[in-house]
Amino acid sequence: MTSESPYANRNKLFLGSCFSLIATSVCFAVVGGVMGALKQQFILSNEQVGLIGGAALWGFSISIIPLGLLCDTIGMKNLLRFAFLCHLAGALIMIFASGFWMLFCGALVLSLGNGTVEAACNPLVVTLYPEQKTRKLNHFHVWFPGGIVIGGLVTYAMDWLNIGNWQWKIALIIVPAIIYGWLMLRETFPQTERVQKGISFEGMVKAAFLSPLFWALFICMGITASLELGPNRWVPAVLESGGMPGILVLVYITGLMAVLRQFAGPVIHKLSPIGVMLFSSIVTGASLYWMSSAETLSIAFASATFFAIGACYMWPTMIGIASERIPESGALGLGMLGGMGMLVAGAITSPMMGTVADRYLHEHLPVAETVSVLEQVSDQYPVFAANVSEEIIRAEILGAKSGVDAVLESYKTSGTLPKDQTANAMRNAITNAPAEAASIRDTLSGILGPSDNYGGRMSFRYVAPFAIIPIAFFAAIFLLDKRRVARP
Repeated sequence: MTSESPYANRNKLFLGSCFSLIATSVCFAVVGGVMGALKQQFILSNEQVGLIGGAALWGFSISIIPLGLLCDTIGMKNLLRFAFLCHLAGALIMIFASGFWMLFCGALVLSLGNGTVEAACNPLVVTLYPEQKTRKLNHFHVWFPGGIVIGGLVTYAMDWLNIGNWQWKIALIIVPAIIYGWLMLRETFPQTERVQKGISFEGMVKAAFLSPLFWALFICMGITASLELGPNRWVPAVLESGGMPGILVLVYITGLMAVLRQFAGPVIHKLSPIGVMLFSSIVTGASLYWMSSAETLSIAFASATFFAIGACYMWPTMIGIASERIPESGALGLGMLGGMGMLVAGAITSPMMGTVADRYLHEHLPVAETVSVLEQVSDQYPVFAANVSEEIIRAEILGAKSGVDAVLESYKTSGTLPKDQTANAMRNAITNAPAEAASIRDTLSGILGPSDNYGGRMSFRYVAPFAIIPIAFFAAIFLLDKRRVARP
């Protein structure tokens, strides 16, 4: 390439795109990794934590779909400027959050930045490498699991070395954001492939909205993204509640996915993109069902291995299929697919999994043992509080006791533990347990942890059957393609 070519800097633009995706994936890793800490510090239910984790996904759709539509008008460079600001602002909002709503809003702003990265960088990669779209999209998307590995290992090391707290982990997002801002925001960007080919805005809209294949892919994208991202969001919290190193399992999953994406070219050449999606849907659905029985670390790693093998190619291959089979849909088509994936995974799947987890958690609580330890809290926490000199700490201990009393009163009245209060009252009692109540705290944790783990694993089982829909769709397309090739 000559120095005058608008593609002379394509390696630098591609590198910057990779760092922007690392910022996106570090968001995913650290928000997922601090869900347990947020639950304990702010006394949140699984549903509330699911809403925060979901906002970190579905906010993606608010930005990627309209910005995908306007990508050619606004410009890919301006989109990345906006993404850069969102990554900085969202991290700071979460770091200084005082409760659920600030955490929710911070996660949402981060997600807006993540969606903007995809709105800009997917068409950028397709434009820079028109001769190998699906392969380079897979290489670009290596850095989604790759960034999760980086973020996951750093946060695990911080825990192991007892460095910082969950706010320091959120601050990690700022590092790759500054790097991609420095790499890309002074560079010259090419026009998108759609503009270069002379396809009009109206032609792009028609290609997306009037294609039955595109709408089928659109629906399947919501399902396949949910199969990959919904469970991935919950892996650390679910396994850690069962006494397993959840963040390490997540790092293992995403690291394996990153390695496998490096071999996207040979795999796609052998199976075809449609064949890859058929294989991926089958393996992912089966592995999620297996993961729901992961009561030991060996089963967790074994099922995680097959989950990584199944899910590793899903997102970039779906984008690649649309770009190759419906190229006229341009940045709009890519944005709509990405937006649909994150919208369903974030706004529906992640909160739904939290709701399912809360239901099964409650059903798994041993009633007699739970009532017994809650009565100990009610009887002994006021005694412990009387010996505390700091008024704030005394109020927190008595507040935990008040929540437990409400649960016990409901139990006496109805004969059953209240579904929406019991687990949170136990978390509050654990978080605010004074030093003298160590044995009570350990008993509470010993009851709540296994139930929390069971509820989370059942949410994996709840999601798994949705794989049947993409399996049926891609099997039909695969057979039609084979028949078309076989015709003389």
